[in-house]
Amino acid sequence: MTLIKSISGIRGTIGGIQGDNLTPIDAVKYAASYGSWVRKQRHKDKYLVVVGRDARISGEMIQQLVMNTLVGMGIHVVDVGLSTTPTVEMAVTLERADGGIILTASHNQMQWNALKLLDHNGEFLNANAGQQILDIAENGTIDFAKIDSLGKITKNETYIDLHIEEILNLSLVNVKAIKESNFKVVVDGVNSTGGIAVPLLLESLGVHAIKLFCEPTGHFPHNPEPLKENLTDLMEKVVSEKADFGIAVDPDVDRLAFVDEKGEIFGEEYTLVAIADFVLKNTPGNTVSNMSSSRALKDITQRYNGNYTASAVGEVNVVSKMKETNAVIGGEGNGGIIYPELHYGRDSLVGIALFLSFLSDEYIKVSELRKKYPSYFMSKKKIQLTPQIDVDVILKKLQDKYAAEEINTLDGIKIDFAENWVHLRKSNTEPIIRVYTEAKSQENADTLADRFITEINKIVES
Repeated sequence: MTLIKSISGIRGTIGGIQGDNLTPIDAVKYAASYGSWVRKQRHKDKYLVVVGRDARISGEMIQQLVMNTLVGMGIHVVDVGLSTTPTVEMAVTLERADGGIILTASHNQMQWNALKLLDHNGEFLNANAGQQILDIAENGTIDFAKIDSLGKITKNETYIDLHIEEILNLSLVNVKAIKESNFKVVVDGVNSTGGIAVPLLLESLGVHAIKLFCEPTGHFPHNPEPLKENLTDLMEKVVSEKADFGIAVDPDVDRLAFVDEKGEIFGEEYTLVAIADFVLKNTPGNTVSNMSSSRALKDITQRYNGNYTASAVGEVNVVSKMKETNAVIGGEGNGGIIYPELHYGRDSLVGIALFLSFLSDEYIKVSELRKKYPSYFMSKKKIQLTPQIDVDVILKKLQDKYAAEEINTLDGIKIDFAENWVHLRKSNTEPIIRVYTEAKSQENADTLADRFITEINKIVES
């Protein structure tokens, strides 16, 4: 069991030994460290933090611990209850709050949970801020409030509706055209908050939603990562219902995947590509994705005479590069859509609305849309980390071995070959080395990934 502390938040498995897992003591410790950091950033009389959660079984327990810790520090809390990560991000700015916390472990299995930490812009903390919080947790002194200065908790469960309202008001979201298209869509909400938010959005757009695993019980019916191997039920349901397409999200609704009308996976890498195509068609400009994302976004961007930039992996890094390059659309190849016109955060809900607008605008089937894009194939594999594995040593040896190739060490090591690439990095969210490859066939992508896994294992054994 594991406790991972990184810029992506404090993530771990529930139960077990304090310090090794995400126990109640750890939840309080890091909530207090975050509260202390918030007070140091903005010197004022009253502080406000937004807190929400996905539907994980441990969510209510962790949320109560976190909120009451903040109350004990004299910080007022807006409890948005069952929510999505992008909804909490938007709530921070709408409340003019000093920060926010979403209790979710994203795509991890249900025994995991996490504290995802936001700044006053409703954006994930950068590396410097994250390190400050870790330093406070390990070495700082936490100053709690006296009895007459305790914070208060205010409940506000309207923010999913407000989030949807903001999406419907976007200039590129053509509500009239979507309603006239009479779409029928199957939604896999993985029994978390996507099962609440996505059907509400679709209903607002006049789309007939067929719900699959949309009860927010926290009992995930399959591995919650929206990958092809986990979406067989959705793929079958789309065909049996004769739906126009299927939608899958992860438990906190910041990753988005589609299934076409034939029950075939659209490809999570192509979620961003397709939506960027629509955005660039209407508002030409620059794009950003992380280093592990498909080359296809670069191809589409250049088609519209824009500039594409690759960032280090991690939402905060993508957002930083988007601001730097004034990108009109960006995100991550795992199905994370960042549309600055709404907010700087991965948001499946705005992605769905833009995708529906694109389909209604082109009057095209999802399978036909996919054929418009360059065919790249990715392999996403992993190597479980053990204490004896020194990732830095492994990556340095591979860097030396492939010094003649085009190498990028911004985040781990990415080796660009003439026809394909491999990206190797230590995960921020799991105790693994991620091995991502892309090639012009699935066989070549898998072979390249397996080759580097073998090379890494040989280095470990030597």
